[in-house]
Amino acid sequence: MKPLVHNFFENTATVQLDHRILATATLFSICGLCLPSNSRHFLQSKSESRMAEESVKKWVLMVTAQTPTNIAVIKYWGKRDEKLILPINDSISVTLDPSHLCTTTSVAVSPDFTHDRMWLNGKEMSLSGGRYQNCLRELRARASEVEDEEKGIKITKKDWEKLHVHVASYNNFPTAAGLASSAAGFACLVFSLAKLMNVKEDQSKLSAIARQGSGSACRSLYGGFVKWIMGKEEDGSDSVAVQLADENHWDDLVIIIAVVSSRQKETSSTSGMLETVETSMLIQHRAKEVVPKRIIQMEEAIKNRDFPSFARLSCADSNQFHAVCLDTSPPIFYMNDTSHRIISCVEKWNRFEGTPQVAYTFDAGPNAVLISHNRKTAALLLQRLLFHFPPNSDTDLNSYVIGDKTILKDAGIQNMKDVEALAPPPETKDNIQTQKYKGDVSYFICTRPGRGPVLLTDESQALLDLKTGLPK
Repeated sequence: MKPLVHNFFENTATVQLDHRILATATLFSICGLCLPSNSRHFLQSKSESRMAEESVKKWVLMVTAQTPTNIAVIKYWGKRDEKLILPINDSISVTLDPSHLCTTTSVAVSPDFTHDRMWLNGKEMSLSGGRYQNCLRELRARASEVEDEEKGIKITKKDWEKLHVHVASYNNFPTAAGLASSAAGFACLVFSLAKLMNVKEDQSKLSAIARQGSGSACRSLYGGFVKWIMGKEEDGSDSVAVQLADENHWDDLVIIIAVVSSRQKETSSTSGMLETVETSMLIQHRAKEVVPKRIIQMEEAIKNRDFPSFARLSCADSNQFHAVCLDTSPPIFYMNDTSHRIISCVEKWNRFEGTPQVAYTFDAGPNAVLISHNRKTAALLLQRLLFHFPPNSDTDLNSYVIGDKTILKDAGIQNMKDVEALAPPPETKDNIQTQKYKGDVSYFICTRPGRGPVLLTDESQALLDLKTGLPK
């Protein structure tokens, strides 16, 4: 079937001719004259043709995708190039199950769109920022021809330079609170736009584009365990993400996130990194001497599913990352007292057992990411967390522990009475009541390592209206 529209930018001259014909017809009508029959037929034909063209123009092409967030176990902190977002060291992360933490993004294109627009969590925001423009520019340069015969759509490679896009994005977890929302957001933006524009690049090449939006975003283009290679080239062409192992490689790991605060942090990661690189003496030692060795050790731990080594490395690197933040002038405080108490609980338990039971890691925020070896250990961890950080009395347990709620069942907890009846952990010493911090944690998310980004084919999951290209 031949498409109705070959190129929607070639109709200007035709429209101008139509206007002259209509003006002539109007003049004849005013004077009480009739157009010759061949002119009437021509005008009718042009009118019908114009109506057909107008109906074809009213199309919207849309793609919706879902992308996970990731949590680094060997941290990225500090850039050697601010514009290209090139890091001063390699990093390794775990991708989290998008069933529990993800970004959903719908992207649409239409000749009726007058400028690029974006809505985040229902609120319109500017796309004029350099990072967004970098990603859009890179993707438009790589766009290919797109054709949909059924809808009569044909977009040439050159057309993408003039077309505008609408973007709607939604995070199902706190934004800018230290849970890598920008990573999931930019990864989803790049992944979905690449599909819309028919960009024929592999995930590794796409990761280099996502990196220019948010450094950690490059790691969210893969599931499982991912390494971001810092690279050496000045243009950043070799600073890409690679998958070390997929989500099935170590699928008995269970992750519990303690959301201490969902408020936006005072110091953004971008400004924090810049200040650290400019003022911290520890950061250079970390990047040159410490991280390269830890990267090798962590790759081995993941390959061999060596949890004790994995846990020790994760905890040590998290602590050093926050030490570097404290070494910054002025010092940056991402963790708070509740964060420190969670670390203390984990450290006491690990020492009591004589081997690591749980790994902890904190990104640039107060929220704890706790990784358990298996479901049994995760159930014991959740018991400890609920004992030390119980919810307020009027809190619904189903909203206090979210995500994979089967961990609650494994922990033997069905309601608030079960929480109140929890016995003190054996590693807990005297003054038990002073070790309870009711209401200090907002809620817990139970999850696991997960897959990378996927397209969503169910139109009901789209965030934009297919007819208008505007948010639903």
